[in-house]
Amino acid sequence: MAGQTTTLRDEPMRGIPLMLGSLALFSVSDALAKYLGQGLAAVEVAWLRYLAFVALAAIPFLRRGGLARLRPRAPRLQVLRGLAIVGSGVLFITGLQHLPLAEATAINFVSPAIVTLLSVLVLGEQVGWRRWTAIGVGILGMLIIVRPGTDAFTWAAIFPLLSCSCWAAALIITRRMGAADPPETTLFWTAVTGFAALNLVLPFSFQWPSPAQVGLGLLMGLVATTAQFLVVLAYRATPASVLAPFTYCQLITSGLLGAVFFGGVPDLWTLVGAAVIAASGIYTAHRERVRARRR
Repeated sequence: MAGQTTTLRDEPMRGIPLMLGSLALFSVSDALAKYLGQGLAAVEVAWLRYLAFVALAAIPFLRRGGLARLRPRAPRLQVLRGLAIVGSGVLFITGLQHLPLAEATAINFVSPAIVTLLSVLVLGEQVGWRRWTAIGVGILGMLIIVRPGTDAFTWAAIFPLLSCSCWAAALIITRRMGAADPPETTLFWTAVTGFAALNLVLPFSFQWPSPAQVGLGLLMGLVATTAQFLVVLAYRATPASVLAPFTYCQLITSGLLGAVFFGGVPDLWTLVGAAVIAASGIYTAHRERVRARRR
């Protein structure tokens, strides 16, 4: 497995714009998922997204006749990444059915803290007291948003928390794979793995969608697929510690979309909690960057 990993470049002026573009598209995709989730089950919404995802991911191979590139160099990692991403999507869509877009997105941004935890467990990295403190601060920010023990608390908050755990696992796997496979290969295996998993559970919650729902679902899939491809390119060009602070721009785009289309204006506690989570994630990224320079 170690022999499959290729050293990645450090090109922030290329990776950061790619990451910002992906985050804006993810916000649009989430808004479409929230709208569709008002009439369809979360699994079916995810299935519509992946229907477009699979079709678009196959285009590079059909156009170039490069079917030989479908065989990944790290097949187990590709499958694990695909399962983590589809799990993240279904869990987040489920949360969107019960939570405002801005609140669900803010909770989802505990992922840098989870990435740090997984980097210790999976990658064997050493974490000092500063980063452990940052993890604690990030968890505090999440608790400020969900406010357990108060009337504002809802059990639906567990869904974006589980979603960001799956997403953090996908990021760790992405970095572990490195440049072993081309971006289009990773995109294809992510799409196929997720689509296969969704087909297994779809019959338990399927209902016939309207033509409008199908159209919006395919649009959602197009937007999400483009965002996924940009993420792969961004992480191939720039270390995760550099990209992490910029991911919080999605809090702004998701908040604006939630306010405009769903009337979900974030309350004061959500804004405070989001700021605490962002500060924790940015500091964690800073410490990882410092350690990388020392190495």
